[in-house]
Amino acid sequence: MSALPASDEARELLVANLRDWVRRRVLPVAREYELRDEYPAELVQDMRDLGLFGAVIDPANGGAGLSYEAYVAAVEEVSRGWMTLAGVFNSHLILSHIVERFGSDEQRARFLPGLTSGEAQGALALTEPGAGSDVQAIATTARRDGDVYVLNGQKQFITNGRRARYVAVLARTDPAAQPPHRGMAVLIVERGTPGFSVGRDFEKLGYRGIETSELFFDDCAVPADNLVGGEGRGFQQVMAGLELGRLNVAARGVGLARAAYEDALAYAQERHTFGVPIAEHQAIQMKLADMSVAIEAARLLTQRAARLKDAGQRVDLEAGQAKLFATEAAQLCALEGLRIHGGAGYMQDLPVERYLRDAPLLIVGEGTNEVQRLVIARRLREPARGEG
Repeated sequence: MSALPASDEARELLVANLRDWVRRRVLPVAREYELRDEYPAELVQDMRDLGLFGAVIDPANGGAGLSYEAYVAAVEEVSRGWMTLAGVFNSHLILSHIVERFGSDEQRARFLPGLTSGEAQGALALTEPGAGSDVQAIATTARRDGDVYVLNGQKQFITNGRRARYVAVLARTDPAAQPPHRGMAVLIVERGTPGFSVGRDFEKLGYRGIETSELFFDDCAVPADNLVGGEGRGFQQVMAGLELGRLNVAARGVGLARAAYEDALAYAQERHTFGVPIAEHQAIQMKLADMSVAIEAARLLTQRAARLKDAGQRVDLEAGQAKLFATEAAQLCALEGLRIHGGAGYMQDLPVERYLRDAPLLIVGEGTNEVQRLVIARRLREPARGEG
C-alpha cells in the first residue's frame, strides 16, 4: 500500500496529488459511471493504492496515520471530482475506527489489516425500516447463546452492504434496558455467515455508482469474539464513529459545492449575453459571491472540527455544525450553479444536474440536518467545557 502523507507539512502535496488524480482519472469517466449507475471498480482500486481505505488509522494497525485535518482536505478533493467516491470509504472507515478504538488487540489484528489495505471492505448497519435518525428505536436483536450471538432483524439504506466483507451491526442485547441505548452492542458480521443475506439495492435520485442495500439477519449466529467492547456500549461506540462520518460528509459538501461553483464561474466567463460575458451581469455576480462565501465558511467549520478531533476532543457539536452548514452550502451552490448555467445545466451533457441530484443525500444522510440542529442545540445547553 502506498500510504498517504501523515504530517501536516505534507498536506499540500496530498491535496495536489489527489487533485491531479481527479483530473486524470475521475473527471473523464465519472459521468458515464454515474449515468449507468455502475460501481467504479477501477477508481476504487486507485483509492486502495492511494491508501484512502486506511486514511486515519494508525500506521501500527496498517493505516496511513493521516491527521483528521488532512483527511477532510482529501475528502474535499475526491468529492470535487465525484461525491460518490468519498462515500465508498466513509462507512468503511467508521467501522475501522470503531474496531481500532474499542476493539480488542485480537480484533484489531484480525480485522484491520484487510480493512486498511482495502482488500476487505466494510459497512456500518444502523438504519432500519422503523429507525433512522432515532437510532435508539432499532429493533434488531442479538441474543447470547453460548459462544455465539443469535442476530435477528433487518437493516436498510446500507452503503457498501453488498460488497462489504465485514459489517458493523448495531443490535439490542438487552431489549428491556432503560434508557434503550444502554442495551445495545456492536457486532462484526462477516459476509457468508449463515443467516446473513443481502436483499435489494435501492434505486436513488443521486449518489449513484455505489450500492445502497437492505440486509437481513435470520437466526444469524455471530461468534461472541466478534462483539466489540462488551454489551451495553454499542450506542456510544457508534456515536464516536459518526463523528468521523460527519467530518466526511461535511467535507463532501465542501467538495460538491466547490465543483458547482468552479463550473459556474468558468461558464459565466465564457457564456455571452447582450454582448458581454454573463459574469458581467450583477445578478450573476451576486450568485457567485454568495457561493464563494458559503464554501469558505463551510471549509473553515470543517477544518475546525477536524483540528479539535486531532487534539483528542469530543467534536459532536463541531462536527454537527460543519455537517449542517457544509451540506446546506452544497445544496445552495448546486441550485445556483444550475441557474447560472440556465438550460445547459439541466441537461446531462454537463455534471451540473448531477450536483443537484447528489446534494440532497448529504442533507439527509449521516443524520438529517433537522437532527443536527437538535444535537447542536442540546450541546449548546450543556455547561461550557472546563466548567465544574
